[in-house]
Amino acid sequence: MSAVPVSRSELPIAVIGGGITGLAAAYTIVKSGRTVQLFDSSDRLGGVIRSERDNGWLSEAGPNSFQENSKEVVALVKELGLEHERVAANPAAKNRYIVREGKLCALPSSPGSFFATPLFSLRSKARILLEPFMRPRRRPSDVGLADFVADHFGTEIVDYALNPFVSGIYAGDATKLSTRHAFPKLWQSEQTKGSLIRGMMAQAKQNRAEGHPRSSIISFRGGLQTLTDALAGKIPAGSVELGSRIESLISGNAWQVVWSRGGETRTETVGGVVLALPAAAVARLTFGALAEAPLSTLDTVQYAPVASLFVGFRREQVAHPLNGFGVLIPSREKRQILGAIFSSSLFPDRAPPGHVALTVLSGGMLNRSAANGSDEEIVARSLAEIRELLGTSAQPVFQKLTRWPRAIPQYELGYERVLDAIRDTERAHPGLVVAGQVRDGISLPNCLMAGVRAGEKILQFPSEKSDGSK
Repeated sequence: MSAVPVSRSELPIAVIGGGITGLAAAYTIVKSGRTVQLFDSSDRLGGVIRSERDNGWLSEAGPNSFQENSKEVVALVKELGLEHERVAANPAAKNRYIVREGKLCALPSSPGSFFATPLFSLRSKARILLEPFMRPRRRPSDVGLADFVADHFGTEIVDYALNPFVSGIYAGDATKLSTRHAFPKLWQSEQTKGSLIRGMMAQAKQNRAEGHPRSSIISFRGGLQTLTDALAGKIPAGSVELGSRIESLISGNAWQVVWSRGGETRTETVGGVVLALPAAAVARLTFGALAEAPLSTLDTVQYAPVASLFVGFRREQVAHPLNGFGVLIPSREKRQILGAIFSSSLFPDRAPPGHVALTVLSGGMLNRSAANGSDEEIVARSLAEIRELLGTSAQPVFQKLTRWPRAIPQYELGYERVLDAIRDTERAHPGLVVAGQVRDGISLPNCLMAGVRAGEKILQFPSEKSDGSK
């Protein structure tokens, strides 16, 4: 007796990866009325996003905040019922400090402070003022971000503005990062406007015309895990397989996902697959009976290691007023940390009354060894640095260290080979969508909306019968 054909629309869609991209994809699929099967190798959903409360302290193991910079993000937060949990960054914490010659200098935030700041020389200030008059430029090929910005503003701006900025976002090396792929808006600004400043102004004007909100830094009362928990809560019971290992994917009129857990191997028949995994995990996946690995190129993607130390002090134990977002440290300063976030200044209820909380970050591509060693060594180095920079006068009353050996993928020069491999594999295997940090940008909003788009895209996959009939 022949099997009864099953429409792809009657089969579940597999989402592989339970971080924010996978959760957003699964939520989008479920919202449409389709069934989803979500696989994750860990024992919890949410990926690197993890918020933890402990005796009045609220720490973040991964990201500490995100930019609410599009109407789509605003709408999704509201759709999830989180608008009353949302908290905006304290307006009083607007200062962003850069260390120069061992001292904290606030980044200029007004014309007066721009001319007065000791952070940049008169020559660099003049270059900034003249930059809007640059003409559009067509480069024959991609270029490293440091060279790109130096062409516009000079090397001092690279050293004391760009490099710490890149450390804060990518924990990366600005000489190796691809301008075209890591900062596509800057690349486009030069192509169309010549000036990066005029390009950013034009982008802001376009965003307002399209109804996007003014960009603001936000979190939630219970931390960023509130967002991933809300997404996970929309996935029906029985649709999540934690602790699962994907053995292989077999494409065809219907997909087969071969996976294992606890020594038992199983096969799930699905109508399509969304891959929302880190690069190395995607690279290891095999396809078909011949165990081909069409995405093995992704194993070449470099990742920055990062150690995140959340520390709490009594208010009187820290000399600095902590009146800002935090401090970033240029690599030229030869420090053992990338910088520190003033966590309790940024959002409420991150520390008990009378206390302050800091998140100290170390490691990155330019100082990988700072994220290595024992926990005790990382803590000691971090505390020594903030003692000198922020004037801490005692040991912390609370501390929690989280280590991420592969924290942030680096979109380095030549990254198009990775993107080409993804596109080629998707074309060769209809019903496959790859999404997330490795492709769509590294920020939390980018990863969130990448999941939504991946869910929408997989839902458009033709609903042919699994035996090939329509």
